[in-house]
Amino acid sequence: MNKKIGYAIALALALAAPFYGYPVFLMKLLCFALFACAFNLLIGYTGLLSFGHAAFFGGAGYVTGYALRTWGWPTELGLLAGVVTGALLGLVMGALAIRRQGIYFTMITLALAQMVYFLALRLPFTGGEDGLQGVPRGTLLGMLDLGKDITLYYVVLAIFIAGFALIVRTIHSPFGQVLKAIKENEPRAISLGYDVNKYKLLAIILSASLAALAGATKTLVLGFETLTDVYWGMSGLVVLMTLVGGMGTLAGPIIGAVLIIALENKLGDFGTYLATHTGVEWFGTLGESVGIVTGIIFVICVLMFRRGIVGEAIARFGGRGAKPAA
Repeated sequence: MNKKIGYAIALALALAAPFYGYPVFLMKLLCFALFACAFNLLIGYTGLLSFGHAAFFGGAGYVTGYALRTWGWPTELGLLAGVVTGALLGLVMGALAIRRQGIYFTMITLALAQMVYFLALRLPFTGGEDGLQGVPRGTLLGMLDLGKDITLYYVVLAIFIAGFALIVRTIHSPFGQVLKAIKENEPRAISLGYDVNKYKLLAIILSASLAALAGATKTLVLGFETLTDVYWGMSGLVVLMTLVGGMGTLAGPIIGAVLIIALENKLGDFGTYLATHTGVEWFGTLGESVGIVTGIIFVICVLMFRRGIVGEAIARFGGRGAKPAA
């Protein structure tokens, strides 16, 4: 019952948000929140640390952007093309990476993702270092004009809710229970007769598809796609979001994404405000120190909130929190 009340409050806040905040910024938050939730499905519930999620996120963005701008595809088909691209990348990368475990799995995903980055840098249709510009929003189903920020916001909100609901359903399904068993004790899962590699591969494909949906939606919102989204730093950023918010919790990645993206976008404004009202000019340079501030937050969370913000909150208020991050 408490969860239902919490979801209802969150939904009410989300529905009212565009009337009190900048819709494009809020849509960006939703896209990264879905990205973090997709990543959490893999690390938090399957125990696989991937450093290749930028390939799914950015690769889908490029394909969606190109399909909408150059081929003139309808918006819904452009998004679908991005998701299919992410699923195919997940299939290929997953099939290669699950041959190894632990840090070796992580390094393989990183190496394969960097290959996608160099393809995005060299292929002519991506725009290279200039990126893919001028992606049109179009209409949804030929009826909804997505050029209006408010209309697009509610479409993005619906996409996020659908993706989050799929993750919740997956986690509480028999398939999700097997994933948890693999994370807790893989040899025992094997002894029970489960084809562990098959379950891992399916989890990677699902996580990649949802990450691709987030990336494709972000390209639609902002109207461009750049190399930043396929660079390894984006994979590191989603790891940070998940660990800060709470790995293995449903709400944790959302909180982590909102916190990190808000810092990246609003820290400079906050520093300017402090410099103006305190007379300390140093505060005005905060916008140039986002990486340092984010790093400090990460260190604090590792030392004092090892379960993440949401995980610690659950543990302290009598629930079963996520296990401390290693």
